[in-house]
Amino acid sequence: MRLCKARVQTGEVVVGVAAEAHVSVLEGIRDLGDVLHADGPGELAKELLRQSTRKTRLAEVTLLAPIDQQEVWAAGVTYKRIQEARERESVGAARFYDLVYTAARRELFFKSLSSRVAGPAETVRIRRDSRWSVPEPELAVVVSPRMQIVGYTIGNDMSARDIEGENPLYLPQAKMYDRSCALGPVITLADALPPPDQVVIRMTIERHSQCVFDGSTRLSAMARALTDLVDWLGREMAFPHGVILLTGTGIVPPDAFSLAAGDSIHIEIAGIGRLSNVVE
Repeated sequence: MRLCKARVQTGEVVVGVAAEAHVSVLEGIRDLGDVLHADGPGELAKELLRQSTRKTRLAEVTLLAPIDQQEVWAAGVTYKRIQEARERESVGAARFYDLVYTAARRELFFKSLSSRVAGPAETVRIRRDSRWSVPEPELAVVVSPRMQIVGYTIGNDMSARDIEGENPLYLPQAKMYDRSCALGPVITLADALPPPDQVVIRMTIERHSQCVFDGSTRLSAMARALTDLVDWLGREMAFPHGVILLTGTGIVPPDAFSLAAGDSIHIEIAGIGRLSNVVE
């Protein structure tokens, strides 16, 4: 089952269940957390869907970022390919990235407030002072206040590789700025995602209607368990509104590639859907 947040033609924002051609509105539900943070999100969603009498064509709604008031955090260096890419970015810090990949402690960093997150079809940004920026397609886990994984969505962790490569201490500037994160289009409930070896993550980038990058990986290529990443995030912090955790990327464009204004980024994850954004 796939939950969504959408704006209908009257301007009302609703929570619903997305199907192939329509959205069933869950009456009386104001936030995604009303379902996601329940004792049994799947059972509650099914019951609310049975009671739903209001359907709207998917083509007639605007899907919004599937987030309420959660913070967005991210895990780094969880795939071998990103470890190698980080080492190429910064020769002086190569040893540190190697240690992060193999260490027991996870690399975790704050990514975004919900108010700065872009939704489906909205624009994402590259920094004006960056010469080498890339998207990072990632599985995003939706975590309840009890630090339980309750769902999954697609995340785009926009990154300024030149700024981070100049000095790892510049990571906040490389990663955290307005619309440096996109989420969507829906949240697939936890029990509905296929097994990791069947979850293919794919990203394509188009420029002037031509494909300039196409890459893919599988969730099973991740070197960290999702539950382990969530455990480390919740060790010394509470998240009363829940939290969304980006889990790292295994897709790295060539070093010669950098995003440009007008590029279209498309990220697909099996079992969730497709998140598309345009760069400005």
